Amino acid sequence: MSLDDAASAPGLVPTVELVLDGAPARIEADPSRRLSDALREGAGVRGVKSGCDAGDCGACTVLLDGAPVCACLTPLGQAAGREVTTVAGLGGWEVNALQRAFLRHGAAQCGICTPGMLMTASALLRETPAPSRAEVEEALGGVLCRCTGYAKIIDAVCAAHAETPGAAARPAPDHAPVGARIERLDGRPKVDGTEAFGADAWPEGALVLRAVRSPHHRAGFAFGDLAGWIAARPGLVAVFTAADIPGRNRFGVIPDCADQPALAEPALGARFRGEAVALVAGEAEAMAALDLSDFPIEWRPETPVMEPEDAAAPGAALVHADRPGNLLIRGLVRRGDAEAGLAAAAAVAELAFETAYVEHAYIEPEAGAAWMEGDVLVISACTQAPVMDRDDVALVLDLPKDRVRIIPAAAGGGFGAKLDLSVQPLLGLAALKLGRPCRMAFSRGESMASTTKRHPARMRGRIGADASGRITGMDFDGDFNTGAYASWGPTVANRVPVHASGPYRTPNYRAEAWAIHTNGTPAGAFRGFGVPQAALVQEVLYDDLALALGIDRLAFRRLNALGEGEATVCGQVLRGVGIGACLDALEGPWAEALARAEAANAAAAAGGVAGGGPLRHGVGVASCWYGCGNTGLPNPSTVRVGIRGDGRIALHQGATDIGQGSNTVITQICAEALGVAPEAMLLIGPDTALTPDCGKTSASRQTYVTGRAAQGAGAALRAQVLRLLNMGEGARLRATPGGIEGTERGETRALDLSALAPAPEAAAQGYALMAEARYDPPTTPLDADGQGVPYAVYGYGAQVAEVAVDMALGTVKVTRLVAAHDLGRVINPMLAEGQIEGGVAQGLGLALMEEFIPGRTENLHDYLIPTTSDMPEIRSILLETPDPEGPFGARGLGEHALIPTAPAILNAIRHASGARITRVPALPHRVLAAIDRAKAEGGAP
Repeated sequence: MSLDDAASAPGLVPTVELVLDGAPARIEADPSRRLSDALREGAGVRGVKSGCDAGDCGACTVLLDGAPVCACLTPLGQAAGREVTTVAGLGGWEVNALQRAFLRHGAAQCGICTPGMLMTASALLRETPAPSRAEVEEALGGVLCRCTGYAKIIDAVCAAHAETPGAAARPAPDHAPVGARIERLDGRPKVDGTEAFGADAWPEGALVLRAVRSPHHRAGFAFGDLAGWIAARPGLVAVFTAADIPGRNRFGVIPDCADQPALAEPALGARFRGEAVALVAGEAEAMAALDLSDFPIEWRPETPVMEPEDAAAPGAALVHADRPGNLLIRGLVRRGDAEAGLAAAAAVAELAFETAYVEHAYIEPEAGAAWMEGDVLVISACTQAPVMDRDDVALVLDLPKDRVRIIPAAAGGGFGAKLDLSVQPLLGLAALKLGRPCRMAFSRGESMASTTKRHPARMRGRIGADASGRITGMDFDGDFNTGAYASWGPTVANRVPVHASGPYRTPNYRAEAWAIHTNGTPAGAFRGFGVPQAALVQEVLYDDLALALGIDRLAFRRLNALGEGEATVCGQVLRGVGIGACLDALEGPWAEALARAEAANAAAAAGGVAGGGPLRHGVGVASCWYGCGNTGLPNPSTVRVGIRGDGRIALHQGATDIGQGSNTVITQICAEALGVAPEAMLLIGPDTALTPDCGKTSASRQTYVTGRAAQGAGAALRAQVLRLLNMGEGARLRATPGGIEGTERGETRALDLSALAPAPEAAAQGYALMAEARYDPPTTPLDADGQGVPYAVYGYGAQVAEVAVDMALGTVKVTRLVAAHDLGRVINPMLAEGQIEGGVAQGLGLALMEEFIPGRTENLHDYLIPTTSDMPEIRSILLETPDPEGPFGARGLGEHALIPTAPAILNAIRHASGARITRVPALPHRVLAAIDRAKAEGGAP
């Protein structure tokens, strides 16, 4: 029967025949169905990822007769009789040189974009086996990555022709895992397409869930005949509303501020556009065809309050009627007398600055599945905080914590937004009520409309310096739009005043930040918790002061940089301070960059074009510091490591790896402390039933906090082994089948694990030997003036950016960037470089292109993130000033990599064009307006 006959025959499911990954295949599905859906749902090929269903992200790229296509834009019928190749058809890392190169170069971080990148690159390499970087950048321009900054992906594609298929992984030496440039220990599933993200795995027969969401920023609503609507639609099973939630219908990452309902309540109304008000469950086929436009709900739109100044005004409409106002919380740090310090200054710079909502834009929309195992509710979903998820879901569903189990799926990026609940309570509610497995995946539009963003901020700052350039005082105020719900607003309001001074000596200081409710999209954690916004004010003002005083801008920062044993604005005396080393490392690159800019501008001027030509080149610098972990609060992690009877060493660590590399880094730290190779360790977790609590993956804390716990557990287990072997601390250990060996001064002794009588706690976990360690950073709460020890460990960094500004169009191209970051101790240089390159990409987006507008930019076509063509050449300088608290001296890096990028770019724009940018993103019309202002003031070149 032909395809046309099958499609028209009554009662028959159309069948499309094709060649799939080298073998004949038949897919029963409507020929008009997306090829991506047909492959994932009909053929079980989950290596084809679904990131946008609009052809914007490229994650679904497959080869159709050898040519790359977006499977989400290709109807299944177009593949009939043709050859479709997915990542599963590449052969795997053992035989495929490109996949091997991706592992070697650290080109896969979270891994969600990796299949699309591999397929697109494979097509390029068939035509051009040894491409140039420019050719690779052009070929991969349609595939988005939010993690890597593209540099290592391009490196891998360029080097694939020289890769030897089947080559062994680059091992870490068993005597020095820390500092080794080893491949990701979880990298192979990322490059062969078998990594299971939230939308990739579910129990057979799982129902599909979809949410009904508010189309209004603020609205009352009432439901119609829900039972009748369901009954009239075969395949639908149930509709749930807030009335069906058995427990506390509110959640939040900060328990005292938990205020967000899993489903909005009619009595309180919907408080932001995209808020879920109902949940529909049904069979997969029925849900695929479901049109929610006739869902029985009546909306009563109300006037929203969208801007912080309106929300804070007397008499403003309340976002939460049970609160006295819309001001959520204030953060304050005060030291010395800021006004007196400013009055004594030889120069004072002032600035008002505004930032927009910024979308996380991870390529994986929120997704997961839930099912019952006896009376235990099991939820597998993308998350950064499994224990927090468990505790909040238990409260929402009125279950004891031990009846909720969270198994994190692989996370296709997070950057902070996957700290908050999304699909978890909805999946749990349906699975618990229906007793059937359920699955749910947000569309790209749902993800962008309903999940948290970087806080928009309106900030004001003044900084003064004496005639020699030393800072005398600083005053800062910031209003942060936290949207409809608290999320991480309290954390932002408290973290910003601690950091707004930058890593600089500031004797007189006042910084105040407010988190303010509006009917905007909830704002939460996004790589920096408000610090990137504050750094824009401080670093632009530092350029103002340096220019006013006639001091080199890098030298001005070095003059004021905090040093060893000096006090911060919180009165904390620092140890292991690395900002000076970062600035010193930039001296050469800074001089070279200035010389390049001067030469390029001179050449343009010599060309005879009026005004020196349309392009002007400039150089900017900015610095950062960032406290690792919670602000002045308990922040513990616990790690367990044990040796099984067969000699396998198992590491239980609950830190979720969202692409940053904690699975590898924490294993390296534990292996170093234990004295074995990382490859000898079996990683277990995260899973709330199997792993101790390692806290949330946020605030650059996992390398430091969980790393310290892993170091402690490894050292404790090593001590047990050495005692049983009767060997000294210098012995080298090696895991063997059924035992473990130690070698010291040429003598080798074996420990027979079968002869041991395990301690009860080890036996209960199935181990012959076991150790567990807990680490909580030594911090103190801040007093009323913000004085105390908010963080035990800080990370430091500084970056130099070079730009070209089109003086006629206002466009900006970042051409080079040098990033010097002090990691205390570099656990894995390859992963650290990847973090820096990815952070730079997000900082570039913050500076130049990213602006989320609810209702207008809820897709990856209108919301722009950097592509391969937007990225500059990046050089990373990794420095090591050991931190006395960090594991082997290490500190975190994730947030730090992003913070200096945007201000360095803005300072470079000003150096090039005279344009002093006061709002980001610096879109061309804003740059042109700033150039015009500079010309009017006589400040443009």
